[in-house]
Amino acid sequence: MAPDDTAPVSLDLVPIALIAPRLKKVAAIAVLIGVVVGVVAGFFGPVWVGVTVGAVIAVPTAASALLTLRRRITLQAGRIRSTGGLRSRHVDVTRAVAAELVVRSARVSEVSVRITDPDGSLAIPLALYTTDGGRELEILGLRRLADALTTSELVPAAAIASVLIEQLRAEARGAALPERALFRAVELVRSEGRVPTTTLTDHEVAALLD
Repeated sequence: MAPDDTAPVSLDLVPIALIAPRLKKVAAIAVLIGVVVGVVAGFFGPVWVGVTVGAVIAVPTAASALLTLRRRITLQAGRIRSTGGLRSRHVDVTRAVAAELVVRSARVSEVSVRITDPDGSLAIPLALYTTDGGRELEILGLRRLADALTTSELVPAAAIASVLIEQLRAEARGAALPERALFRAVELVRSEGRVPTTTLTDHEVAALLD
């Protein structure tokens, strides 16, 4: 059966399933510490003080960890939806008024595409790199994102789609990092000492295909 191109596809660079056990552990430890400290505080003072102290210690960390479990980025029918915490945002790639390739250069560098439509903008992480390794968006998500960008009438969107297609080809043949377009974007920024975050020009995006 042919794949359903209208079904939502994940654009999560780091799938929640990979970090969910750690997040749940962090939440559980925060609650445990809060309970212990609250009991001790309540033993030496009023009960309400113990409850308050325990809540102050446990709730922020536990809530943050549990809300992170809700974070998702999905693409469906040209619309990218980002759900995080208590709110969600979305952009319509077919109505994009700007598309930019953004690089954050650090010990762990990030490459993302920022898409803006008339209602707002959204950044989608594409890859994380160190000097000798990294993590890249899964092939299906990368391909569907490239397909969506080609539906836009923007020249920059088409150029970024070409970069993603080049990245897909490099991944398919198991190319080394320097042969991958997204890693070359990081190297370009590092070589020019542009930190911490920079937006590539149209010329620089085109150069990633050389």
